[in-house]
Amino acid sequence: MERGSSGVVMKRRAVEAYFPNNGDAIERKRAIHAFVLDVAKLQGRSSKPRLSWRIARSENWQHAWKRFIRPSRVGKQFWVTPPWLTPPKFRARRVITIEPGMAFGTGTHATTRGCLEFIEQVAALLPAAKFTALDIGTGSGILAIALAKLGAKRVWALDNDPVAIEVARENLQINGATDKVALSATPLGRLNRKFPVVVGNLTAETIVELAGAMKTRVAPGGYLILSGILHDKAAGVLRCFAARFRVVKRKRAREWVTLLLQRR
Repeated sequence: MERGSSGVVMKRRAVEAYFPNNGDAIERKRAIHAFVLDVAKLQGRSSKPRLSWRIARSENWQHAWKRFIRPSRVGKQFWVTPPWLTPPKFRARRVITIEPGMAFGTGTHATTRGCLEFIEQVAALLPAAKFTALDIGTGSGILAIALAKLGAKRVWALDNDPVAIEVARENLQINGATDKVALSATPLGRLNRKFPVVVGNLTAETIVELAGAMKTRVAPGGYLILSGILHDKAAGVLRCFAARFRVVKRKRAREWVTLLLQRR
């Protein structure tokens, strides 16, 4: 990148760098070759690195990334798919369509998947179309949409990021969930309601910071689903809720932990 590359891909045994195909290509190759040899000398390498060049075909990079996004099964009830693909037809599964944008939550991350799986389990324990829910830090709106599709009569989805609010609004429209989900930038502390289900896919630090407000938003006997927690920080999060909540389930996927708690 110091030599003008507009993008670099790190591979196991190589570095792939992209340069604009303009100006004096011969001089550019000569300069990059000398630069890479200097780096190899500084590293004390005995063998010289091998360089190769090719002209990359013209491509619409703005849309090329879409080929890497595929419909994915999450839990027992959901297909999560981007809007330009049609998910496989399974009558037993509900479809959530998410536009991968600048807000977190496309259904592929371990924390989102953990939340969706626990939402399924909690929804099965509650009266259909009678429970309300709160999604703290809604991001793309995926968890709020899942709650609406699983029977919540009303979902409050909060986020303090204006971009996330816009992305979530678009995804709610795509999924036909605008009538069940109330989007808001209202701070959690100003919300004077209690919910049978509260979900927060945040970070361990944010959960600890908001723990006091979260506790009071969960109705007695209600459920709290927390994720975005690195494994080594899970104990610290649990200490914040130990007095009022019991651990129902705990799921670990790689370095991430998702917690299902129930208020005593």
